[in-house]
Amino acid sequence: MNSTVQALVWQDNALKLLDQRALPAQESWIECRNAKDVATAITEMVVRGAPAIGIAAAYGLALEAGAGGDMIAAHKVLVQSRPTAVNLHWALARMSEKGGDSFESLLAQAKCIHQEDLQQNLRMAELGAQLIDKGSRVLTHCNTGALATGGHGTALGVIRTAWAQGRIEQVYNTETRPWLQGARLTAWELQREGIPGKLIADSAAAHLMKTEKIDWVIVGADRIAANGDTANKIGTYALAIAARHHGAKFMVVAPSGTFDLACPNGEAIPIEMRDDSELSEVQGLRLAPERTAGWNPVFDVTPSSLIDAFVCEKGCLNEADISGLHQLIAI
Repeated sequence: MNSTVQALVWQDNALKLLDQRALPAQESWIECRNAKDVATAITEMVVRGAPAIGIAAAYGLALEAGAGGDMIAAHKVLVQSRPTAVNLHWALARMSEKGGDSFESLLAQAKCIHQEDLQQNLRMAELGAQLIDKGSRVLTHCNTGALATGGHGTALGVIRTAWAQGRIEQVYNTETRPWLQGARLTAWELQREGIPGKLIADSAAAHLMKTEKIDWVIVGADRIAANGDTANKIGTYALAIAARHHGAKFMVVAPSGTFDLACPNGEAIPIEMRDDSELSEVQGLRLAPERTAGWNPVFDVTPSSLIDAFVCEKGCLNEADISGLHQLIAI
């Protein structure tokens, strides 16, 4: 079962991005013609999700070459667009190493990165689904589907495939404040494909695990350190703590490009902070009093000791096998 949802397409020598800020009310597309356009789209959350960000940045370098622009400046503006997602850095490094200098060669490399991500997601979906017993009830956080990747999805890709195989009875997804990626995007993807989903408030997750039988919490990742500490959407750490307390297993699904073996542990992962207004407003509607101060980290870090399974396209590891992470990623 492969999703028909696409977050980004190359068409008419331009990168076209599905504007995820407008979903689910409206399906509109933003056209990018150079690296600055792509960087702005990444920063402003037109495109989001670590794999999709990396793919978009790769196309951004190709666009800049096609426009005859300054490639050094293009690389700088792209790498600064989102600091936590290591896929962005990985994709830009690969473009620099293997993409060549011409528009044609850079575009070919960007398309290769895009296609490889889709194939990796399909492989991870098969591997992750095998860990899920028939009749399971699962919880996921944020959006990790086709909208966040080159296609099919990471954590949501596992859920898609496991549901198609008859392994999943019910999916719960968090709303994911403050951008509501779960309420707006994951619920939209689940509905489009007829997968039974129930939306919960972020703060209801622990109570859900206590009162309903949740077998797996399945999430993606924006960066995984060498020791397995995992940066993901804010709230993931709390879900992992609740899962361990209530006996639910915790699965992280991410392609090998998300593993940063040069980063020793979670303390070394930079955590992006965004504007306070994202907490006090929702789509322009003010919720908090004027001048309310906020604290708005986009990600948190879950210690590897709380993670039961890591799934990437090269295989699966559990927390006890984290010492084998280097060998697995090197395959």
